[in-house]
Amino acid sequence: MSANDVVSIGLHIVDVLGRPVTEIPPGQGMRRIDEIAITVAGTAAATSVGLARLGVRVESVGALGEDSLGRFLRQKMLDEGVGCAWLTEHSGVPTSATMLPIRPDGSRPALHVVGANAVLEADHVPWSDMAETKVLHLGGTCLLPGLDGEPAARVLERARNNGLITTLDLIPTGDATDLDALLPALPHVDYVFPSYEDALSLAGTDDGAEAARFFLDAGAGCVVITMGGDGACLAARGRGELRRPAYDVDVVDTTGCGDAFAAGFITGLVEGASEESALELGLACGSLVATGLGSDAGLTDRAALTRFMEATPRRDKERSG
Repeated sequence: MSANDVVSIGLHIVDVLGRPVTEIPPGQGMRRIDEIAITVAGTAAATSVGLARLGVRVESVGALGEDSLGRFLRQKMLDEGVGCAWLTEHSGVPTSATMLPIRPDGSRPALHVVGANAVLEADHVPWSDMAETKVLHLGGTCLLPGLDGEPAARVLERARNNGLITTLDLIPTGDATDLDALLPALPHVDYVFPSYEDALSLAGTDDGAEAARFFLDAGAGCVVITMGGDGACLAARGRGELRRPAYDVDVVDTTGCGDAFAAGFITGLVEGASEESALELGLACGSLVATGLGSDAGLTDRAALTRFMEATPRRDKERSG
């Protein structure tokens, strides 16, 4: 049995990124770019790396293929100090991977292989390894067909019954099945982390306040909506909204900013900080990751994060509504 502050369950992906990409050359043409990177990614794996860099004891739970990408991902996470005893390997499926051509403004289309993430199930959750765990994080709802819906609800309910704080991050696909994957889980979630665009889409509205109410009415204890350069908004049942502006940074790549935000916010929960302090940590982590290429850029350790928070100005503009 190992001692963990956080168990992070869900998507484990290898990202291959290149920047800046302004076009895909036709045929077998070539374009020179400035930088290519290969990184640990995914709403469970990248969040685990961020947590480990912030000094949090974390165990990552996910499914890999029996291939070179899976071996890379496991070794990289071990090198970062993430517990990997519950990363399972599966024959006949590849490790999940994404190719990301990063545009000059930091945005990125994605070419994605679902792979082994599709075989992750509730039976993979290491209940015997969670005696000291404070937070159970589920990352990747809507892209975990073996876990989405009622299986995720059972996992989260059991975690809360065992006294854990539960957090959830999601990646909607735009299909009607997204709500089937998400809604059963929300009554058992203390904090859910949708992006602004995803919150609007799932709620079927163009109003941020209505989107927040959608998650709260569906049962979530608290919804934390990330809004990119416009900061973040936290809303909870029976309480008002808390909004904080983003840090003012030059954006290189937005890949993994949401995962880093979750890592910062969860770090605050582990430390027993206020929700406002957790929100600040999340914003700082997400902003730092935006300054480099890939999910592991910028964020190095807690001391550097503190220096960044003390020295970096904030953006004045916040999204209204």
